[in-house]
Amino acid sequence: MPYVKIQITREGATPEQKAELIAQSTQMLQRVLDKDPATTFVIIEEVELEDWGVGGLPVDQYRKQRGVT
Repeated sequence: MPYVKIQITREGATPEQKAELIAQSTQMLQRVLDKDPATTFVIIEEVELEDWGVGGLPVDQYRKQRGVT
C-alpha cells in the first residue's frame, strides 16, 4: 500500500494540476513497482511560502537572491 506525500508551496496550484500530480504519481508506482492504483494513496500538502526554506534561506529571499520571482 504505497503512500506518497507531495509538498508544494501554496502558490495557486489548480485542482487540475493537483489531479495530474496524483495521476502521474500513481501511474509511476504502478509502472515501476507494479503497485495497485486502488491501494496507492497520494497526499498533496500545501505549505505557506514563509514556512519553506532552501539554501539556508526562506524561499522568498532565496528567489530574490537568484533573480527568480
